[in-house]
Amino acid sequence: MPVSEFGRIGRDAELRYTQSGDPVCSIPVAVDYGRKGQDGKKPTQWYEVTLWGKQAEGLAEYLTKGKQVFFTGTDLHIETFDKSDGTQGMKLVCRCSEIKFASDGQGQASQPQRQQTQQQRQQPQRSQQAAPPDDFDSDIPFSPLQYLAGA
Repeated sequence: MPVSEFGRIGRDAELRYTQSGDPVCSIPVAVDYGRKGQDGKKPTQWYEVTLWGKQAEGLAEYLTKGKQVFFTGTDLHIETFDKSDGTQGMKLVCRCSEIKFASDGQGQASQPQRQQTQQQRQQPQRSQQAAPPDDFDSDIPFSPLQYLAGA
C-alpha cells in the first residue's frame, strides 16, 4: 500500500550496512493531520521511513533533524515496540521510493551543498552574457531579441 506524506525529520539519519553489505538508513518523520485540539496543536503521526541502496548512501548526510521532506513510501505496515515506560507502542513503517526536500528546518529551501556551489559558479557567467550594448536606447523597456537568445 503506497503512502505519500509531508513532514519533519525527527532525528539525524545514520547510514548502516546489512550483513550482505547493502546500505540502509531509517528516519522518523512526524506528519501532522486532522484538526487542532484544545491545546492548539494538530495530532502527529510518526512514520519510520527506510531508504536503501544508493538512495540511502547519497542522501543520509542531508537527512537531518528538523528538515521538511515529502516522501512516498511502499510496503506500509504497523510495527510494535516497547516504550521506555514499559508499555507497548505502535509505529507506521514504510520503504521510501521517493523523497524530496522542502526546507532545512529553519524555513530555508534546502539544496545539497554541491548544487549551491554549482549555482554560485554559474551566476557570474550569466550576468556577463546578458549585458546590453552601449548604444542601447534607454527608452525601450525591453531588451532586443538577439540578446535574449543567449540568456
